Amino acid sequence: MRLLASISASLCLLLTSCAPPRPSHPVIGAKNFTEQVVLGELLAQEIEAKSGLKVERRFYLAGSYICQQALVSGRIDAYVEYAGTALTAILKQPLNHDPDQVYNTIKQLYNSRYQINAGPPLGFENTFAMVIRGDDARRLHLQTLSQAATYTPQWRLGVGYEFEQRPDGLAGLTKVYGLKFAAPPRTMDLGLLYRALQQHQVDMIAANSTDGPIQALGLVALQDDRHYFPPYQAFPLVREDALQRWPQIGVALQALAGKITASDMQSMNEAVDGQHRDPADVVRQFRMSHDL
Repeated sequence: MRLLASISASLCLLLTSCAPPRPSHPVIGAKNFTEQVVLGELLAQEIEAKSGLKVERRFYLAGSYICQQALVSGRIDAYVEYAGTALTAILKQPLNHDPDQVYNTIKQLYNSRYQINAGPPLGFENTFAMVIRGDDARRLHLQTLSQAATYTPQWRLGVGYEFEQRPDGLAGLTKVYGLKFAAPPRTMDLGLLYRALQQHQVDMIAANSTDGPIQALGLVALQDDRHYFPPYQAFPLVREDALQRWPQIGVALQALAGKITASDMQSMNEAVDGQHRDPADVVRQFRMSHDL
């Protein structure tokens, strides 16, 4: 009995020692790409402004799975996620194209499974976008993918490797819109797509809706008027115990609700990637211009 008691005590001590330390201040996380760092910095600065608390940044975490594990384990208190990713990759739910239904499902399941709160959407989504040159859009009076379908038989398409393969990518898109192209799609690294479009090597590319070059190069992202792509609203995920411990976090999240447009996000991404500005400075300027 003494031996069992000793083993039990040792196990308890081991489990306690392995548990992450609970800092006396909020910890904000972010995935390992520019937009996520900008959004993490935005959460951190807004919480600091609304609460006077010191906020720790733990950025460049390697993707949604790592951020989810860090959130559940208490190593971070909040980060920004995207609706389609949360629904399918984290919660393992079937695809749904209704933004309100997706958000409500996410909110309910995160709360019941993980005691995590899905905060109010920030106002934009980062989804796939079919992008063309601004000159072509103006000359042909194109705003939507349905309108562009008339011209695609004369166009060449450029795509990334992932978009060509994934189930919500190229195959489904061409079927829904009846798209036909002058040649098989050119598959290339994402970093080369915009160069190929500028140099008229292709006439349409599959990009991301908040990419900085769209705005910087005067390009046009065509509207997905048949709602093929799933919703990818950006919204904060926050531990319930963090909201109880620091209610000011909730005040900060409400202040950010609906405040960021896709154009705003493009500008901030371009400021960091294209102009090589510090993300913290970019966020400070955004907050000042939006009276946050």
